[in-house]
Amino acid sequence: MFQLVRQVTGGMLWSNLGLLFCLSLLPFTTAWMDEQSFGTTPVVTYGVNLLLCAIAYFILQTVIERHQGRDGALATALGRDLKAKTSPWIYVAGILATLLAAWLGVAIYTIVALMWLVPDRRVERYIAAHGSADE
Repeated sequence: MFQLVRQVTGGMLWSNLGLLFCLSLLPFTTAWMDEQSFGTTPVVTYGVNLLLCAIAYFILQTVIERHQGRDGALATALGRDLKAKTSPWIYVAGILATLLAAWLGVAIYTIVALMWLVPDRRVERYIAAHGSADE
């Protein structure tokens, strides 16, 4: 994502720091979920952690796109970006499903992981076609 940024702003740095913080909590929530044999509270907490990561990613992307403008490199490269826009809603569904059955929440979280498992080459294709950072 930052390959398409010519000038880094304070807002981008803070947004990236927020994303990194949320990501840094994943080992702890994952371990707690495992230690508690996938109990409801740890699985909900894990889902909230995933939701916070998705929101932080969306905020970072939005901050960069607003700085570059609607026709900027990142907005052009990503297009509608359905994966990033639908992931938070699927995480919310997983959190709610966990209240019914913890395994159901984990299954829904796995669906999002599988969505992101497929490599996203949009930024690489944009760089190959246009060069990096709006050159």
